Amino acid sequence: MFRIRKIQDDLFPMNRQAVEQVQEILRSRFPALREDQVAAIPHQLRDPLKYRFRSILFVAENIRGRVQGFALLMHAPDERFCFLDYIATSRGATASGTGSALYERCREEARLLKATGIYMEGLPDDPALCPDLEILEENRARLKFWERFGVRPIANTRYETPVKEGDTCPPYLLADILDNGEPPAAARARQVCEAILRRKYGDYCPDDYIRDVVESFRDDPVVLRPFRYLRKQPAAIAVARGPDEGPPVRLFYNEHHDIHHVRERGYVESPVRIRVLLKTFGTSPLLKQGTARSFPEKHIRAVHAPELVDYLKAACRATPEGRSVYPYVFPIRNPDRRPKDLGILAGYYCIDTFTPVHRNAWEAARRAVDCALSGAEELLGGHPCAYALVRPPGHHAETRVYGGFCYLNSAAIAAHYLSRYGRVALLDIDYHHGNGHQEIFYRRSDVLTLSIHGHPSTTYPYFCGFRRERGEGPGLGYNHNYPLREQAPATEYRKVLAAALQEVARYAPAWLVVSFGLDTAKGDPTGSFAFTGRDFEKAGRMIGSLRLPLLLVQEGGYLTRSMGQNALSFIKGIHETITRS
Repeated sequence: MFRIRKIQDDLFPMNRQAVEQVQEILRSRFPALREDQVAAIPHQLRDPLKYRFRSILFVAENIRGRVQGFALLMHAPDERFCFLDYIATSRGATASGTGSALYERCREEARLLKATGIYMEGLPDDPALCPDLEILEENRARLKFWERFGVRPIANTRYETPVKEGDTCPPYLLADILDNGEPPAAARARQVCEAILRRKYGDYCPDDYIRDVVESFRDDPVVLRPFRYLRKQPAAIAVARGPDEGPPVRLFYNEHHDIHHVRERGYVESPVRIRVLLKTFGTSPLLKQGTARSFPEKHIRAVHAPELVDYLKAACRATPEGRSVYPYVFPIRNPDRRPKDLGILAGYYCIDTFTPVHRNAWEAARRAVDCALSGAEELLGGHPCAYALVRPPGHHAETRVYGGFCYLNSAAIAAHYLSRYGRVALLDIDYHHGNGHQEIFYRRSDVLTLSIHGHPSTTYPYFCGFRRERGEGPGLGYNHNYPLREQAPATEYRKVLAAALQEVARYAPAWLVVSFGLDTAKGDPTGSFAFTGRDFEKAGRMIGSLRLPLLLVQEGGYLTRSMGQNALSFIKGIHETITRS
């Protein structure tokens, strides 16, 4: 089992480790490569201007982070094509479907980039060009692999002409026309050929050689060699999308979230919230459900203090089914003087009087974290947007305390997880201040935290969320609060949102995590704003316009008669911007 992850630099630890493993595979599978070519991989990722291609590395990793294969896709945005520089698997992974999965991911990326095709080189299967019979059989096997995707050599050209006398096995130029229906015109093919030869081989191929090869593309449109190894032409690899469509937002939710149900009057954080949203989403083409997987508890403990995690597990396990234990004693916290009674100890770990320990609170919160991390994994695989529709919410849970209906901070755990691969911005648009995000990342610069919320002088959690709270130490300047007055109109909110998004753009993160609250809606019992579906759609469009890989994590929102349509409107705004090129 493996996942495919997109890497665009080697500046963060997990990316650096993956690139080093890719270089190991290159040395093993391509022994003729010079060491300077292997060493150039990270530089290709970092410096597109020098190499005149924007390089995108896809790695297939197992759950332990071991790279089983990779593909290096090079994008020429000025010429609107992609060039597949390398695709290879580690020894022992050739029969696992790794290569096919990697190439299908390359095709998906090329479509998102609006490329007119993917081009690559393939060693020849003609004995006149490759006299070594053993190598010839390997070349035939590779060309058979490519035919499964409809990829074939461009015929009737001089591309496979040796550059120097004595060169053997000169490559064909192969073309994947994706969903474009027919091969490119001769003029277009000449542009692509010249770009490849000059940008990739300009230091090896003389000018007269390049001119000769380029001018040999005379068929209009070019002709792809007939299928040689497949008995029948393969079916389309993927259904072509219309010009105005984009990939759906990947939805993750816990089917068993309702195990956490506090059946008490006035407790608004109830299972009906998720049921209403799912019913509204229905068969909407904007969302597609994914399957959440379980993640190790270490990801929770990387964000929350071990004593909080241990307490929640023990207290929930000790609470009888159907009962809720609320804190009622709030001492000045003294780590050396903790009571033994779990019920009394609730006041040590909880910040309010309305968030109970419940038999299934830990399990529900744990599964919410799994949904958020599954969404983060989706982004690592290159999907533009994922939505973790979870309950209980999480943004009020801090390193050592819980509260505000929140036990574990799903969004912060996902942000921390992503921060191993690149910088992260965490934007909270719930009506209430994201105190958990602020406290967890207050001394860090690798996660930018921003929160737009009701003013803490009148709004929970009251004691934080002021503008002057800007971070400490290495995190100074990386925490931004935007408190708004009660009944602030949507026009004022959008001005503040625009300012927050400017901060995000300046930070230039690899990922954007949004704590998505629906309690800013008109009539919500916990908020004072009056946003409509149209306001949510506009906000979604503004956030999506950053074109950053986006993880939405559900927080509040308690007016069930409107929350479904408001959420769908927000998703529509996101989809109209982030998923389209």
